[in-house]
Amino acid sequence: MTRFTPEELQAARDRVVPDVVAEDLRVLFCGINPGLMTAATGHHFARPGNRFWPVLHRSGFTPRLLKPAEQRELLSYGLGITNVVARATARADELSAEEYREGGRLLALKVGRLRPRWLAVVGVTAYRAAFDDRKARVGPQARTIGGTRVWVLPNPSGLNAHWTAETMAEEFARLREAAEG
Repeated sequence: MTRFTPEELQAARDRVVPDVVAEDLRVLFCGINPGLMTAATGHHFARPGNRFWPVLHRSGFTPRLLKPAEQRELLSYGLGITNVVARATARADELSAEEYREGGRLLALKVGRLRPRWLAVVGVTAYRAAFDDRKARVGPQARTIGGTRVWVLPNPSGLNAHWTAETMAEEFARLREAAEG
């Protein structure tokens, strides 16, 4: 487990992790919020146990396994990354309901400006909180944001034991197929 000094922890909590975005992406992936490893490195889904990058590759979104430090390469595949909440925390349960709601409001504005074909929120609990949709399930949603369709994906955190890398990759592949259509 990575250990941070108190100074490193404070610096990570204060750091804003830049989005990897462009207009008219095929899919804009949206994490819950940056973890401390992501904030410390500036690379999305940087924690070693996070399965985002392996699942992205296994699902066919990328031709090879990318490292978090290679996140800008996603743009060449029509993909991007943002977060519901910008504030870095050790755990997502440190976020308040108000932070999720405000994050959802700001995310909708961002999506309206960038116009991705799909918004893919990774984490059904985060999606429910951000968009006040208590009945949402993993998969495509009825909600749209402007012309952008919404898909909820399983949270790739290593703490999410309900989904294996293989079952996650299958769900990500369903989105990939929809985004190619």
